[in-house]
Amino acid sequence: MADNCAGGTLAAYIPSASKPWNTLRVSHLYKRLSFGASFSEIQSGLLMSPGQLVDKIINDAKAAPLPTAPTWYNWSASDYSDFNNQSTSQYVEWYLQWIKDMLNTGAREKLALFWHNHFVTRYLDYLCPSYMYEYHKLLQQYAFGDFKMFLKEMGKTPAMLTFLDARHNVKGHPNENYARELMELFTMGINNGYTQQDITEAARAFTGWVSISEDCGSISFDASKFDSDPKTIYGKTGNFDFDDVHDLIFQERAVEVSKFICTKIYTHFVHPIPNELIVDGMAQTFRNSNFEIEPVLLELFKSDHFFEDDAISVVIKSPIDLFVSAMKESGMPYDDQLITATAYVTVDMGQQLFSPIDVSGWNGNRSWINSTAITKRWDILGNYFGYVLTKLDKQTMRQFAIDVSGNSKDVAVVAKKITDHFIPKGLEDATDYNKATIALKASVPQNYFDNGIWDLQFQYVPEQVYNLMLWIIRRPEFQLM
Repeated sequence: MADNCAGGTLAAYIPSASKPWNTLRVSHLYKRLSFGASFSEIQSGLLMSPGQLVDKIINDAKAAPLPTAPTWYNWSASDYSDFNNQSTSQYVEWYLQWIKDMLNTGAREKLALFWHNHFVTRYLDYLCPSYMYEYHKLLQQYAFGDFKMFLKEMGKTPAMLTFLDARHNVKGHPNENYARELMELFTMGINNGYTQQDITEAARAFTGWVSISEDCGSISFDASKFDSDPKTIYGKTGNFDFDDVHDLIFQERAVEVSKFICTKIYTHFVHPIPNELIVDGMAQTFRNSNFEIEPVLLELFKSDHFFEDDAISVVIKSPIDLFVSAMKESGMPYDDQLITATAYVTVDMGQQLFSPIDVSGWNGNRSWINSTAITKRWDILGNYFGYVLTKLDKQTMRQFAIDVSGNSKDVAVVAKKITDHFIPKGLEDATDYNKATIALKASVPQNYFDNGIWDLQFQYVPEQVYNLMLWIIRRPEFQLM
């Protein structure tokens, strides 16, 4: 993997002649902090300062109402007449709801998806829609919030208690799964600031969260199953319980936690290879803000470093990013059938919401690409644009070309403007843009262009735009964000 050559600091980005505030950087911000932006959103972003746009994206996401709770949000097993069929239907319903949320409330859902891949649970391991709903709601509620409280609340959700076997953690027979993952995956990283003895003792402190009335019912604390004897963790001894251990982590291992979490944020949202100086600055901000997430994000996304050329288009889109951003950036229509198709194809491509591959989550970046995956990416996006052309409203393709190109009558200009909208860092040379122009011309006779007959009102422009889109989605640069 190439080195991280992005310079700059965490100081606020100030546009300059050498690093202008332009469509490239507005698009970069939307691709990383959200799921891309439409042409009109990018034009609006250009009218704001970088800091104003970051504030707007995050404030809009925080202010957006959570989706209405489904009728089954608190169902236990006894509420079902046909558990297998009904629960499957409910899982699919909420899966589709999250994709719709990604299209409508991008930044919040981008952060929720990040935290989903951090605080991993797998639906197939607990199989309760009510557990899934409560878990997902927590991801949305705390996406920008108090990480310490987020961590505590996540550990008590039925989804996590079940997934990491905490439901079986009782006095005299401690189960170490949650204690291990809490330190190894959720707060400090592998072998960083804790010992096996710390895990063993913490597991004792986590005993007692085992009381459940029926399958898929709420899980509560049973004091009779709690180990109330003293425990020694990080060199401190006391009758620690669940909350105490979580508090102790931040008291005794604040540096380790802040660096581990900020490294994950950085490598997900900026560059696959961490810049240690930037991460250290983020970690300091995290600690200074009492582990509030939002100040770290504001500093990072407003920073000079984030907008460096070498930080742009260096991350491979996940299947969800690929498909959702194509719909967002094109501004073309979609319907429930297409949302459903999105769910199935992204699962087929290895990213099933509510079921990451294992407890450490999806590996991301280069793991998304291989010889089989790349052809699937071409096919599913080709099918999307083909569906718009043949089933929804092909005239939106014409309007998209008019908007992006300023209604240009020059076919080469139109091809370049459309290509650069989806690949804002541009193509390598004029030869590549000439290929884009050829793709847009499609089967229209050359004399239509030579004699000025062709413009964007031409009868077959939607089909031409579709042909160009097929060419664009096969470009290696299109796979990056």
